[in-house]
Amino acid sequence: MEIGYKKQCFVKTYRAFQTRSFTLLTLSYTLVPAMAVSVTLFLVVFVALVSLGLVSSAKFEELFQPSWAMDHFMYEGELLKLKLDNFSGAGFASKSKYMFGKVSIQIKLVEGDSAGTVTAFYMSSDGPNHNEFDFEFLGNTTGEPYSVQTNVYVNGVGNREQRLNLWFDPTTEFHSYSLFWNQRQVVFLVDETPIRVHTNMENKGIPFPKDQAMGVYSSIWNADDWATQGGRVKTDWTHAPFIATYKNFEIDGCECPVTVAAVDNAKKCVSSAERRYWWDEPTLSELNVHQSHQLLWVKAKHMVYDYCTDTARFPVMPTECVHHRH
Repeated sequence: MEIGYKKQCFVKTYRAFQTRSFTLLTLSYTLVPAMAVSVTLFLVVFVALVSLGLVSSAKFEELFQPSWAMDHFMYEGELLKLKLDNFSGAGFASKSKYMFGKVSIQIKLVEGDSAGTVTAFYMSSDGPNHNEFDFEFLGNTTGEPYSVQTNVYVNGVGNREQRLNLWFDPTTEFHSYSLFWNQRQVVFLVDETPIRVHTNMENKGIPFPKDQAMGVYSSIWNADDWATQGGRVKTDWTHAPFIATYKNFEIDGCECPVTVAAVDNAKKCVSSAERRYWWDEPTLSELNVHQSHQLLWVKAKHMVYDYCTDTARFPVMPTECVHHRH
């Protein structure tokens, strides 16, 4: 099943509970008899899932908080807007850190002449040896395609950029951008289509990010020294303010309290005989056949840069590129 849908039934029901209490009652009534599970067992498992730190919400203030330039935030009902002008950009961060699971945000990117601007959505741990998974949406001149650049940092080392042109206009409607992470792979998804996979290849001596809790972040800023056509096209401030609009914030992962040691968080967020997390299901250890075909289509039709093939930067191909199946 798709990463976006493959979850244990009780996690699905818990997520529905957080957004629509009546949906919970409907699901528990219709699903439980079909599975021959008692209501009592359902409630026990539901409470257990809460205690395991699974989180899901569509409300910004429950999961996130502004991290800088609060005067560049605009709230319009369910929508959050971040503003970039010639004084400042803006950014927000999750209130908690997480290990494994999936995070998703729906974004409508800066419309019109967005050259020089970058809107980022990413996960990152702290410190010089941090891990990080990046979406960076690179603005362009009106009529030119929007590009998304992804990057993966492991133990403080990045330089793993891939760039592709989106196959739709991301400024006219909201689109979903997601990061799925377990002990076997990191998957970048656009509208549930995988655009990049970073696979665990520790058996080849290549480190994999699996021992540091990560926060979830987003921001908009000016990067006209590199973002658009290698920095040749600069930001036209006569078109400011530049606005990125957000809704439907969702985190479904293992929450890691800052008061708990990293090694203990790592143990807590891995399935065991006593608990089973949905992201550790064997079917999620790699892409399924359909997803693999989607990824091949994205790379064949829309990828415009891959660090693995950049012999000027890397005369010797990076080790993970030699072994990587995707």
